[in-house]
Amino acid sequence: MSAVVARLAGVPASVRIASVNVNGIRAAVRKGMIEWLAGADVDVMALQEVRANADELAAALPGWHIVGNEAEAKGRAGVAIAARIAPADVRTALGDGGTDAAGRWIEADYEFGGERLTVVSAYVHTGEAGTPRQAAKYAFLDAMEERMPRLQAHAPLSLIMGDLNVGHTQRDIRNWKGNVKNAGFLPRERAYFDRFVGQAGMPVNTADGATGTGLGWVDVGRQAHGDVDGPYTWWSMRGRAFDNDTGWRIDYHLATPDLAARASGYSVVRAPSWDTRWSDHAPVVADYRVGA
Repeated sequence: MSAVVARLAGVPASVRIASVNVNGIRAAVRKGMIEWLAGADVDVMALQEVRANADELAAALPGWHIVGNEAEAKGRAGVAIAARIAPADVRTALGDGGTDAAGRWIEADYEFGGERLTVVSAYVHTGEAGTPRQAAKYAFLDAMEERMPRLQAHAPLSLIMGDLNVGHTQRDIRNWKGNVKNAGFLPRERAYFDRFVGQAGMPVNTADGATGTGLGWVDVGRQAHGDVDGPYTWWSMRGRAFDNDTGWRIDYHLATPDLAARASGYSVVRAPSWDTRWSDHAPVVADYRVGA
């Protein structure tokens, strides 16, 4: 029973929230996403790389309340949030410049049992070391870091999810030694995450050798699994990366402390086999006690 249905029946329940880079929503639906959803009991989904406009999203996910931020370049990027209920408010502004219109950030407020839950779907640039693509990635992460305290002030129960395209620590990439100079595992990228999850207001020694200030958000996946390798959320479609579990953990649930304390049941829904995948990313799912 979903949280929405349960509350309509007068039964307190957690809100089940998923995040997944669908690698094209229409392709994901053709390959089996709807069949997965039928049994997933999800209430809210943060979607990245949807590569679709509003009409195409509605056709792909009938019955859902969907809000999106479409990329200016047709067939590229795009983020959306799909929920069983309509949001109370939606925002796509993140920072100055082209970030707002890039199809990479959307916030939505939902009301559950008298409590406000704010959900973000984010798609951070892949980047490429030493190129303008990497500069765009840093600009996005700068804007994200500036937004996070304001978001927490707006809603103490806030959750940023998505394909954030950074492996925070060596535990997050199977072949980390071979990627120390590559986008996704650069020290400066990882330093952002050191600050994101560092103790709020306290000095944090970061991966790039600098000292920053912690924001106090919680990596719910790491909170759930502890100091272990993975579990990975993305595997290359090439070679035997999926079969050998040579993956990256780059899809996150980053929660405010108040919300992280209410999290349970975090899981990475890894497909049973390479040929049953409907995206190169796995859904990341957790339950949050909101309004119960």
